[in-house]
Amino acid sequence: SCSRAKDVTMPAKLPVNFFSTRSPVIDLFRGQLDYADHLRQDSEIVLYFFYAPWCGQSVAAREEIEHVASKLSDQVLFVAVNCWWNQGKCRKQKHFFYFPVIHLYHRSFGPIEYKGPMSAVYIEKFVRRVMTPLLYISSRSKLLDFLSNYEPGVLGYFEFNASPQPPGYLTFFTSALHSLKKDYLGTIRFGVITDKRVAEEVSLVHSGSVYLHRHVNTSLFYPNDIMNYTAENICKWALENREVLIRWLRPHGGKSLLLNNELKKGPALLIFIPYNPLAEMHPLLDEITKVALEYHNCNKSQAAEPESQHLGDTDSPAFDSFVPDAHMKLPETFSITKYPCCNTVVLPQWHSISRTHNVCELCINQTLGVKPNKVHVPHCNFLEIEAALDSFYLQEHTFFQVISSTIECSNFLSFYSPFSYYTACCRTVNRRFLSFISSEKTIFQTPKVAFSSHGKKDNTQHSIPHIEDRNCFIPDLHISSTNITGLSCRTNKTLNLYLLDSNLFWIYAERLGATRSTHLKEFATIVDLKEEVHYVLDQNQSLVRSTLENFIKNFSILYSPLKRHLVDDPSIHFHQQHVITEVTSNTFHDTVFLSEKNVLLLYYAQWCGFCASLNHIFIQLARLLPPDNFTVARIDTTRNDLPWEFMTDRLPTILFFPHQRKEQSVKFPEDFSVNLPNLLKFILHHSSLSSSEPCTKECLHKERVLQQGHISHLEREIQKLRSEINALHQAHEQLEAQLTEARREEHRLQQQKHTLEKQHKTLQLHSEQLQATYDQKNQELLEMAEKLQELADASENLLKENTLLRILVAAREGKLQSKDEIKESLQSEQTLSEDNDVLVSAATATSEEKRTDNTDTTETEHSSGNRTE
Repeated sequence: SCSRAKDVTMPAKLPVNFFSTRSPVIDLFRGQLDYADHLRQDSEIVLYFFYAPWCGQSVAAREEIEHVASKLSDQVLFVAVNCWWNQGKCRKQKHFFYFPVIHLYHRSFGPIEYKGPMSAVYIEKFVRRVMTPLLYISSRSKLLDFLSNYEPGVLGYFEFNASPQPPGYLTFFTSALHSLKKDYLGTIRFGVITDKRVAEEVSLVHSGSVYLHRHVNTSLFYPNDIMNYTAENICKWALENREVLIRWLRPHGGKSLLLNNELKKGPALLIFIPYNPLAEMHPLLDEITKVALEYHNCNKSQAAEPESQHLGDTDSPAFDSFVPDAHMKLPETFSITKYPCCNTVVLPQWHSISRTHNVCELCINQTLGVKPNKVHVPHCNFLEIEAALDSFYLQEHTFFQVISSTIECSNFLSFYSPFSYYTACCRTVNRRFLSFISSEKTIFQTPKVAFSSHGKKDNTQHSIPHIEDRNCFIPDLHISSTNITGLSCRTNKTLNLYLLDSNLFWIYAERLGATRSTHLKEFATIVDLKEEVHYVLDQNQSLVRSTLENFIKNFSILYSPLKRHLVDDPSIHFHQQHVITEVTSNTFHDTVFLSEKNVLLLYYAQWCGFCASLNHIFIQLARLLPPDNFTVARIDTTRNDLPWEFMTDRLPTILFFPHQRKEQSVKFPEDFSVNLPNLLKFILHHSSLSSSEPCTKECLHKERVLQQGHISHLEREIQKLRSEINALHQAHEQLEAQLTEARREEHRLQQQKHTLEKQHKTLQLHSEQLQATYDQKNQELLEMAEKLQELADASENLLKENTLLRILVAAREGKLQSKDEIKESLQSEQTLSEDNDVLVSAATATSEEKRTDNTDTTETEHSSGNRTE
């Protein structure tokens, strides 16, 4: 009989060296994880590179690891382990979801996983941070360098007069390693102060105290009285209370939600700069840091920071944000304090067809006259803002005019304090023309300033103003044209600042609008997902502090002059002889909205075959329509980024924009076939051409039919609304019934709660009684145990005496036996002796028995005496 053939499986090939034999990296290509752990015992710093031979990223990172090892092999042990071979211990013990994986060990601490870019400079920077997690600060200049860094800093003061280390130093050292383990970016810098005089600069007096430095908010000291002094607690406290002004984004290249999660937090300013982590100086990063500090410095009068109190160095970027501008001068026209709290109030149009607004800046100020005390208020008081708005509502008619060419200001007394007043300055703003904002001066910087009196009357009907944005427009509130100090707290459009390394992530910059042919990889853009807007900083301008401040300021003001960035196809060239106009995202607004013609627009795509079949129809249509009144255009949706309100999810789509009613665009019905007659009827029906001929009866009939159709449509809509209202009423009644039932259930639960509380009290009393009984019985058992112990001791003594008596009885029996033997021997001798000697022997035997009896009596008495004792 023929047997079934067995499956034959080819065994895997034996692994080979992944690294060169001349490489400073020890290559354990058979996955000898036990030998790797043995090597780690003899080295202080060890880097494990877990790889898979088939992984392309492992192959790409191999050269980077060798480059780092060539520099640090004398200080760090580099070990590469093949974690893919099925016979190796690494594959059996480790279960990685991706390759390569880098783990670092500092003596017995680890593993510290590195999750950053697989670039030699970044890996070397991280390895050096693990080698020296603490920066030793022994002088005032080093302290200034440490505090001026944009990264959060944690300082510890330790007196190195003990051996081997002062108390708490090893805990602080381990906390620095914990921070690297939890945050691979290493955004927290740990430093150790060894000089008592330097420690006093940041108010560190006692050895072992820890200080968290923050640039804008108040710095903190580690609360030893609340939290235990452990490495995990110090690291957790620093991570929770750190101040992150700028965050680095480093996408790993795979699918992730990193950018999506960050952009969901609000408007984001993404700055791409070429960054070398091993460089000693970063001038461009310092400029960006100064901008971030100014932007987040909401309380400019802050004086609690140690660097401004004790150090007084104004050259570093950390201190620039706390020093007021030297050339700030108050105009004599206004009697306002230096840094008031302001809100922007926008009055509605004076007429429904008007495009003008009155924009007013409402400020809370302290009088420059009599002051009882000098008060420092870090932020605007809500009650004062509310009172100022109430005062403004009462005096709103003072500023409500049709058109005003000057800035009118007025002061209102405070309701709560005689030493405070409110100032409001207003100016007419044309909403359509925003050229005045694009200039470097604010809208209120004009020589024509006039104060309005409180008694000024105006009969114009007024309404409640609308608070749009907290922005400062009064000239004395601006230090310079690009000042953004505390702007993040004075606007609702607060920006989150992010940095990306353009050497690694320039592809993201290109997708956001950067020019591919640029040699200097510097780029800045603002992305606002909520408003669906995207702004790009002009790449012809250098990325310096003033440019960034202008970019941020133009985004933050009420009517932003920034032009929205749209992606289009730069390869499209326009020719006048074409009957169909090709539209891009850059020309969309000019061609469609600003045109004085009726526009028929076709949305198409290169891959859409049906769209291509419509080309001859649109060419015929363009030739039939008069070019002075109509424009036939098309736009490629795959190559152009359109505004969201004009996006479409179906191709082809045809929209008609009638003249003078461009915002009322009409879509070609999808149930109609796209042909020349239907398109002509559709255009003529919705076009805005004025006919010179009088309307005929047929025209009037059509108008009447159209109006009837509109009326019937409105009636149907009203009927739908009524049905929805009835459904809402029913839902409301059901909800009321459910609420009533819920209240009953709540009442029942309250009763059950009271009953359970009474039972709990009763059980608690029983528990106390049982506890008392338990204590009593426990005491009695202890007494019984003592008595039993005494009985056991007495029994042990009796056993010892019994044993002694047995020994004495045995000795007595032995003596009696020897006595009988002596008697037998004497009797035998008496028979052999002569008659004369019989009497003598008898007398001798008698005397011997008496002596023996006396001896036995003495021994018996002695034994009895011992027993009695």
